[in-house]
Parts: sequence; structure tokens; C-alpha cells
Amino acid sequence: MSLLPIGFIAPRRLAVLPPLALYIHIPWCVRKCPYCDFNSHEARGTTPEDRYVDALIADLESALPSVWGRRTVTVFFGGGTPSLFAPRSIETVLDAVRARLSLDADVEITLEANPGTFEVEKFRAFRDAGVNRLSIGVQSFQPDSLRALGRVHDGDEARAAIEGALRWFGRVNVDLMYALPEQTPEAALADLETALALGVRHLSAYQLTVEPNTYFHRYPPKLPDEDASERIEQVVHDRLAAAGLERYEISAFAAPGHRARHNLNYWTFGDYLGIGAGAHGKLSLPDRIFRQVRHRQPQHYIDTALAGEAVSEQHDVADDELAFEFMLNALRLVDGVAVRSFTERTGLPLSHIGAKLDAAEARGLLLRDHRWLQPTPLGLRFHNDLVQMFLSDPAAPPGP
Repeated sequence: MSLLPIGFIAPRRLAVLPPLALYIHIPWCVRKCPYCDFNSHEARGTTPEDRYVDALIADLESALPSVWGRRTVTVFFGGGTPSLFAPRSIETVLDAVRARLSLDADVEITLEANPGTFEVEKFRAFRDAGVNRLSIGVQSFQPDSLRALGRVHDGDEARAAIEGALRWFGRVNVDLMYALPEQTPEAALADLETALALGVRHLSAYQLTVEPNTYFHRYPPKLPDEDASERIEQVVHDRLAAAGLERYEISAFAAPGHRARHNLNYWTFGDYLGIGAGAHGKLSLPDRIFRQVRHRQPQHYIDTALAGEAVSEQHDVADDELAFEFMLNALRLVDGVAVRSFTERTGLPLSHIGAKLDAAEARGLLLRDHRWLQPTPLGLRFHNDLVQMFLSDPAAPPGP
């Protein structure tokens, strides 16, 4: 399969290509969570770990023409549960990455992990393999909440995982959910207090939502109503602010120097090469921006990647899609983005969305001047309504 479309001529042109990140997807987990809509698969029996590593390296090799000569600023192992893999496998992949890509001297290399004593013992080995940031999917420390979410760990294992991570890594993220089934503001606050007491300096705190094609979508749990969810959210935000963790994105809170650089690259519409089963990527050339998707099923991905055909879909991003996707990401940032970055990252003049910016500003969802675009507190609260205003043909005028 050709990596680049043939016959497409675009009027826009990027003067400078954006930063490049690498995303590496490892699709297996111990158990599929009922809320999860990611491309993840329960590990039944022995996973083909060695062949999957070979497939990742082959996939990267095939993708090199699309990123040749560019520096890579971050690497992220996501899943699934990447920490199920042996540290030697992660090291093999990173060695292959270093041999093929030019990495920043201070490249951020993140690996997602889930609590469990069998994984905590591997944390030092992951650090020795080259990982320098760990992201731990805790979600809650409360027994009732963990059962409701289908998690396989308990609160003690979660605390042990965080303590182990902080022992070996200078930068650690903890994922927590709120507005869980039957959850009260006090229970959500207790989860925060536990994480903060352990010394966590970056938290991803996000409201549980029911996504299509999940177990919760078929069998909806009893969640707090809208008013109760808003009260819980306010408690969460107030406590994190008091602890010195600044909200810099809708669901991300960090102490100074601890922001997630990989995620910031997404939100500022940087480029990312995605390898692994079902991985998505967005890449820029001077005269076009295109998206790719890898084959989803792990075994099919392995077979196709080893044959040099890992990409299942590829298309150029049209102008209106580019404008919407830029705003979808940039308006997640509490501080917003520089006006000039719209043209730098999309190749389009700001006038392409001028009328939509006027409408968003008139509705009190957006602040702007000649230098900066920023969502208002109302725009952050109603983020979906705000970004829908930048669709090419929204079905109805959105708004809170």
C-alpha cells in the first residue's frame, strides 16, 4: 500500500512541519473494562508477544518514508495494558525506535500501566529499558467503585503501584474517574486525597461517560444525575487547585514542570505516527495532511505488518475537517492557543473560520484577540457545544 495519496493537489502549504510524536499501541489487557471503547482485547492464554514486537518494528520500518528526517519529541506506549509486556520487549522496541528515528535529547517516553503487584516489580526494569514517565490507570481506590468499573485491582494494589512508580520515575500520572455509579462527592474527594497524600503531581481526572460499543452502553449503570455530577466535578476541581495542581486541559491537572508533553502535542495539533493494532496517526507534508489507521485485530495486524501492509485506511484531511479538528483539540486547553498556530498547523488562513469564531465569542464560549484564542469557563464546561460550532455544517445551532 502506498503511504501517500496519488493525484491530490492542495492549495495550502505548511511553512514548517509540526512536532512529531510516536504512539505505540499494545492491545492486550487482563480484562476488558465495561466502559472501555479502545481497541483492547482480553489476554486469553499466551499472547504472541515476540511476534507482536517484530510486527511493531516492521510497521515502523515501513512508515519511515512518511517521517524521514524529522525529530521525535515524545514516545507513548498505550493500550490495552502495555505493562503486561516484559521489560525486555519494551526495550527491544525502544532500541528499534532509536535506531530508526531521531529522538530529542530529553524525549518523554511514557508507558501506561495498571496496578498489580506483578507489574510493580517490573517498574524499575521499565525505567532501565528507557521509559521515563509512567501513567497508572487507578480510576478509584474504593472497593465498591472498583467492582462497578470491572477493575481487577484493589485499593491496596493501587497505592502500592503509585508508591512503586514514584520510587523509580520522576514523572508519574494517575488516572482517576469521578461521577461513578452511586458515587458521592465525599467518595470522589477520598480518592483524590489518597492520590495526593502519596505525592502524585499529575492527575487525569475525568467524568465517567457511557460510550457506544461498550458493555455499559448495552447495560447502563446507575450514574449520578447531571446536578450531582456537577457537584462532584466542582469538588474535584477545587481540591486539585488547592493542592497546587493546575488545570491545564479539560481533564488534566499538573504541578509546574509535570505537564504531559505527549498529550500537549495532540492538543496543539502536532503530528503523531501511530503503530500497533488499530493505531491512528496524523501526519503532515508541506502540501497535505493525512490520517492513517492500522488493522485492528491483533493477529491480522501482525500478519499485515510483517508483510509491510499494516495500514488499513488512509485519507487526506479536507480543509473543513482540518479546521474542526484543530479547534476540537486546541479548545481543550484551559489557556487556549496562539492565533498564529491555526495557520501554522493547518495551512489555512484564520478567515476560514472567522464567522464561526465570531459566533462562538458572541455566545460567551470563546475569548480572543489578535494573538490568542481561549475557551471561557463556560466554553470548557460545554466543550462539545463549542467545538460543534466549527463543523462545516452543524445540524443545529449548539449552545448551553
